[in-house]
Amino acid sequence: MTQPTTFEASLPVAREVAAATQGQRELAAFLSTQSDTQRIQIFDEKNEAHAVELPTSALRLLVDILSELADGNAVKVVPIHAELTTQEAADLLNVSRPHLVKLLETGALPFHKAGKHRRVCFADLMAYKAAQEKRSAEARQELAEQAQALQMGYD
Repeated sequence: MTQPTTFEASLPVAREVAAATQGQRELAAFLSTQSDTQRIQIFDEKNEAHAVELPTSALRLLVDILSELADGNAVKVVPIHAELTTQEAADLLNVSRPHLVKLLETGALPFHKAGKHRRVCFADLMAYKAAQEKRSAEARQELAEQAQALQMGYD
């Protein structure tokens, strides 16, 4: 049984932002490789190096995380297979929980029930969000084209 995911995160402090900026730059320089894995060194409190082999995909994800931290954003990693509560899903879509429930009940977004509680798969939620963002971008483009065709003064 999958445990519900919590989204507690805090904003990085100044020294974490600086470290993330530096770390992101240094790691990004090594990710042009086609190798499936990378070896890195981690130093312990005695300054002794320990080699660790990691999937290159994990290091790419780490670069993305560091980039967000460098921008001062809080970051939370969620497994793709995660099941979310309606409140967690609503928070990720930046909508109210009642609105999300309406999306679920109308079939706009798939869900299943765990007992009497609705659960949304993270992958389904991200697919819905991507589709919504695509529709929004298309609508903005159409409005911009109409504004230019009507010579409304937008350049």
